[in-house]
Amino acid sequence: MSRVQLALNVSDLDAAVDFYTRLFGEKPAKLKPDYANFAIAEPPLKLVLIAGEGAGGTLNHLGVEVGSSDEVAEANARLEAENLETALEEDIACCYARQDKVWVHDPDKAPWEIYTVLEDVEHLEKATTACC
Repeated sequence: MSRVQLALNVSDLDAAVDFYTRLFGEKPAKLKPDYANFAIAEPPLKLVLIAGEGAGGTLNHLGVEVGSSDEVAEANARLEAENLETALEEDIACCYARQDKVWVHDPDKAPWEIYTVLEDVEHLEKATTACC
């Protein structure tokens, strides 16, 4: 299953978690002191809230979660064939998870990632490209 990811910077994580829990009727799938993510079934959405990474209510990054590393590799090949500049990251720890991903930026420099989660990790680590 694929789903779109929206990662937002928030100024008050507790208030944001409360709001989005009520908005979507679901509790976070992962909750840390500076991070929360919701795996919303309907509409299919991965909503990520990141505290302390910029002005509240601003975009952190966008993404598409896919089911496997093969799908990440296929996306990378497709994007390169479209002459888009990509940054491939394999087996990196980011956003409390070990992931494979490829990054691209839209014309306004908004970062998009196509990624798969390999496993959860206990510590927030940031990749060198545009990770949360």
